[in-house]
This record gives sequence, structure tokens and C-alpha cells, in this order.
Amino acid sequence: MPNFDLSGRVAFITGGNGGIGLGMAKGMAEAGATVVIAGRSRAKAETALGALRAFGGTADFVELDVLDEAACRAAVDGVATRFGRLDVLVNNAGTSVRKQPQDLSAADWHHVMNTNLTSAFVCSQAAYPHMKAAGGGKIINIGSMMTIFAAPYATPYAASKGAIVQMARAMATAWAKDNIQVNSILPGWIDTELTQKAREQVSGLNERVLARTPAGRWGHPDDFAGIAVFLASRASDFVTGAAIPVDGGFSVQS
Repeated sequence: MPNFDLSGRVAFITGGNGGIGLGMAKGMAEAGATVVIAGRSRAKAETALGALRAFGGTADFVELDVLDEAACRAAVDGVATRFGRLDVLVNNAGTSVRKQPQDLSAADWHHVMNTNLTSAFVCSQAAYPHMKAAGGGKIINIGSMMTIFAAPYATPYAASKGAIVQMARAMATAWAKDNIQVNSILPGWIDTELTQKAREQVSGLNERVLARTPAGRWGHPDDFAGIAVFLASRASDFVTGAAIPVDGGFSVQS
């Protein structure tokens, strides 16, 4: 299907060596894209690269700490320079500190906000000139159900995920003239390392998630392959500023 063909396109995904990021990377690799994943662990990335290269295309890894602004800019510029273009940016890197709001330190707050939000701003800003010069591009931000809902143990996380969606909307209005679409995905409860820790720390979470999710299960990272291809491809050229839940119906269940 030509509208969903990513052959010849280059995608850069922060936090792409595992979880939702890798699920999205697999979808884009299968659709023909060159995929560059970024993360802190090179050892973890080797397994991810093997999965991506199995689709027959080019995949690479950039070691990156998204808390380092200069490193973020250098990574984005490096991908564009090496491959001659940058068509898709996925701002997926994220973390959380699970404490009641009164127990959070300023350091906790800044760590979550800088990882989840500031890094996405910096990478998007770095990607903009490359996409503009190429005549267009796609930026995909990863929000959360915490964009819509709230939890007592997720104050900075919820704040960052609400903000990243609003940032995407603002960028969508600013960069539409440059044919750059900026959208957000709102994952529900997905079985990843981050949520496995949450189930250990939050009593009854697993049971509550299963009870509220119409699909009757936790999501899997591979559930994000299709939405990633859609938002990265020509099929979404008239979709911008959107925030799309991928949650098995969690957000529409009363």
C-alpha cells in the first residue's frame, strides 16, 4: 500500500531499544524505513537491532542520554548527516518517580520533566531545519493515559505527559506551513519494564487495569507498530495536532 510505504525514509526514535519504542521501530522497519534507535544501553540495543534488521533494512543505534541537551542536538544532526535526511522523529524516551506529591524533591520533578518533556522539545527543535529543508516530516510524541487521567503517585509524570501533548499541538500549528505533522500517541497500560515496576510498587494495579480495559488485557509493545507506520507515512499527511489513544478501550470505559 503506497500510502503506508516508508521505503527511503529515515526515522530516529529515542528510547527505541525496548518497550513501546521498539514496537514502533519494528513497524517502521517492516514498512521499509531506515530506523535509528537511541538509548543509554548499547548491550540492550544489540538485541533490538537484531530484531529490526530481520526485516531486511538498515538499522543503527546511537548511544544517548536525553538529559544532555548538546548530545540530543548532536544525535539528531548526526542521523540527518549520515543518512542524508531525517523524515521521522519519535520522542519516546521517558521515566517516572512514583511518590506522593508531598514526598517529591525538586530533583525528582526536574528529572522526570527533563527526561520526558525537555528532551522532546530539544530533539524536535533540532529536527525542524532538516525536515523543513526536505519539504516535510513527521514528529510523533509519546503521551500517556496520564495525559487524560491522574494518579496520586504520578505528579511529575502526569504533568510531563499533559505538557508533551500540548507542545505537539503548538508545534503542529507552527510547522504546518512547512509540511511537518506533529502528533501524539497516548499509550494505555502496556506491558513494559516501566509498568512492571509499577505493578510491583502499586498494590492492586494489575487487577484494576484488567477490570477497566474492554480488551481484557495489558497492551504489548508490538500493538504500536501500526499507529507508528500510519503517523510516519503519507497516510497521515492531513493529520496534525492529534492525540490518539492506544489503550484497548481503557479511556472510553466508564
